[in-house]
Amino acid sequence: MNDAHNAAPPPRLLDQVRLRIRALHYSIRTEGAYVDWARRFILYHHKRHPAEMGATEVAAFLSHLAAERNVAASTQNQAKAALLFLYREVLGVQLPWLDEVITAKRPRRLPVVLTPHEVRTILLELDGTMWLLASLLYGTGMRLLEGLRLRVKDVEFERREIVVRDGKGGKDRVTVLPENLIRPLQDQLAQARSLHTKDMADDCADVWLPDALALKYPAAARSWGWQFLFPSPVRSTDPRTGVIRRHHLHEYTLQRAIAGAARRAGIVKPCSPHVLRHSFATHLLQAGYDIRTVQELLGHAEVSTTMIYTHVLNKGGRGIRSPLDSI
Repeated sequence: MNDAHNAAPPPRLLDQVRLRIRALHYSIRTEGAYVDWARRFILYHHKRHPAEMGATEVAAFLSHLAAERNVAASTQNQAKAALLFLYREVLGVQLPWLDEVITAKRPRRLPVVLTPHEVRTILLELDGTMWLLASLLYGTGMRLLEGLRLRVKDVEFERREIVVRDGKGGKDRVTVLPENLIRPLQDQLAQARSLHTKDMADDCADVWLPDALALKYPAAARSWGWQFLFPSPVRSTDPRTGVIRRHHLHEYTLQRAIAGAARRAGIVKPCSPHVLRHSFATHLLQAGYDIRTVQELLGHAEVSTTMIYTHVLNKGGRGIRSPLDSI
C-alpha cells in the first residue's frame, strides 16, 4: 500500500518524448524540434492526449500547417516525422495510416550563388574570427555547423585537408584545406589553446563528445585534440546534463555577421553561410573540376544532388547566348 502510494508518477508525455530521443542518441536539435511539434499538435486539438487521436486529427493538423500557416514543404514534412516518432516510439502505436498521409513535395529551387567578386567583397567586410569562418566555409564547401564543430585533431596541415566528422547523414568525408588559410588557422589554434589552458586550470576543460565516444573514451573530453577549433568565448550549461563547459561558437553569430557584411557591400541577394557552400561548388565547376570530385567534397550521397549546380552554370549568364545578341 505504502509502496503504491510512494511510487513516482510516470513522466509527462513530452518528457517521455525527450527520454526516448536521448535513448536513441538523436541530436539536441532534433529533440527540440520533435518536442515542439508534439506540443503544437496537442494544443491544436485543445490539449487532447495523442493516444485518444488518430489519422483524422493528424491529417487535420498537417493540412492546417499547409493551408493556414503556409509553412514550407520541408517544415510540414518535419512535423509529420515528429508525429510519426511520437506514435511509434513513445506511444508504441503502429500507424500504417500515417504513412499514407500525403507528404508535401519540396519545390526544386535553384541555389543562390555569389560571383567571385561578390564573395571577395563580403570577406573584405569581415575581420577576425568571422572572416576566418566565412573564408573556411567558402574555401572548403562545409556546412555552417560542420565548420563550427571542427575539432583540433581534424585539421591536417601537412596533408592540406580537413576531415569533416559526422556530417549530414552521419557520414565522414575529407575536403580541401586552402593554402591561404593555413597561417590564420594556426593563429586560431593558438587562441583556442589559450582558452583550453585556462579551462584546465579551472577544472572545467571537458568538451562535449557524442554519447558513445564519451563512454568509450572518458578521458578524451579533456584532451587537446578533441577541443573545438572555434570555441565560444564564454562557458555555458549543457541543457541535457547541466554540466558547465565551453561549447563552440553559436551559429547565429556568423549568420548575422555575413548578412551584415552583404548589406554593407551592397549585395542584394539573400546571403547566408550556406550561400558560401553553393558558391564553392559552382566556382569549382566553373573552373573545370569533375562533378564527382565536387560531389565528394560536398558530401552528397547522390550525384543528382550536385547536378543542381550545373543548372546554375547553364541557365542564363554565359551559359547560352541570347538570340537578342545575334540581331
